[in-house]
Amino acid sequence: MSMVDDGTERGNDAVDEPGWEVDPDDESGAAVVAAVGRQIKIWREAAGLRAGELGALLGYGEDLIYKVEGGSRIPRPEFMDAVDVAVGAEGKLAAMKPDIAEVRYPKKIRELAKLEAAAVELSAYGNHNIHGLLQTEEYARALFGMRRPAFSHDDVERLVAARMARQSIFGRSPAPELSFVQEEVTLRRHLGGRMVWRRQLEHLLEVSELRHVEIQVMPTSRDEHAGMGGEMQVLKFKDGSAVGRSEGDFGSRPVSDPKHLRIVELRCGIIRAQALNPRESRAFIEQVLGET
Repeated sequence: MSMVDDGTERGNDAVDEPGWEVDPDDESGAAVVAAVGRQIKIWREAAGLRAGELGALLGYGEDLIYKVEGGSRIPRPEFMDAVDVAVGAEGKLAAMKPDIAEVRYPKKIRELAKLEAAAVELSAYGNHNIHGLLQTEEYARALFGMRRPAFSHDDVERLVAARMARQSIFGRSPAPELSFVQEEVTLRRHLGGRMVWRRQLEHLLEVSELRHVEIQVMPTSRDEHAGMGGEMQVLKFKDGSAVGRSEGDFGSRPVSDPKHLRIVELRCGIIRAQALNPRESRAFIEQVLGET
């Protein structure tokens, strides 16, 4: 993916950033974006507008309009609203926003989000950084921004938006039971700088107040630890089925086979028993925050 540093085309005032580049490996997503692009082109031509003229109306460059119409750029919701008005589609193009929303994020993240959206119970252990569902936007942006090889600005913003969208799980009704165990070191790393880190700790305390959420801390001082193999997660669903993943086991792939799943569930259960209980954990987080 690529975009100019300040999000504008050189040489004029047209903005070169109505969306994200399409992942060439995401065939289903690419098909949806291509279909939307064809509809935009049909409406533009029916309105008697050239690509450059439409771009001028919207504040985008001509090349950008061609990218969207050609299916190589995923348009943002605000772009769809604007182009709908510009070509007189009377809501028909804007009505395609839900279709685009389904494919705007990377395929692997979409698949994970679907599993989380269907789960009635989630148990997770994190040992490198705060779990994605618990991250603030600033913390997530700092994490993606420090990856090497470096992500482009476009990639970072797309990944941050996807991570924040997954957090809708906290507002679901009926609410799923969510349990997180965080390694102590994840609370003490000043990732993103002191202010980002402090806000992240404050956010953990806020989330821990939700009745369906439990956050536990695994102290570094523990001399027995069932999670030394790495992070893990188990998702359980209404029909009684489940999916688990354990870093370093089973190729780090999600597993649903009962024999493999039992191993992940067993480890998650032992980790929760070895960690501080939720009340002790809250006090621990408050202590760490107070030490700053």
